[in-house]
Amino acid sequence: MRVRMRLFGPFKEIAPAADAWRELREGETVAGLLELLQREAVLPAKLLLASAVAVNQEYAQPTRILLDGDEVAILPPVSGGRP
Repeated sequence: MRVRMRLFGPFKEIAPAADAWRELREGETVAGLLELLQREAVLPAKLLLASAVAVNQEYAQPTRILLDGDEVAILPPVSGGRP
C-alpha cells in the first residue's frame, strides 16, 4: 500500500526526501508509521512525539488505520504568541 507523506515547517528542511510517496504494509496505523520514521531516523523522535498528524486533511488519532492513497501530513509543534 502507498501513502503520500507531506511534511511541514522544519521537517521539510530536515528530510526533504521523505516528502513523497511511501510504501507501507496493509493495515498500518498512524502510530506504526511514526514508529517506522523514528526507527529509520528520518525525523527526530523528540519532535515526532510532539507533532500532530493529519490524514486526508483531518487530524488523526494514533490508532487510525491508513489506506492506500491516503495523504499523511506531519505537522511539527509550534510555539510563540503572547503570554
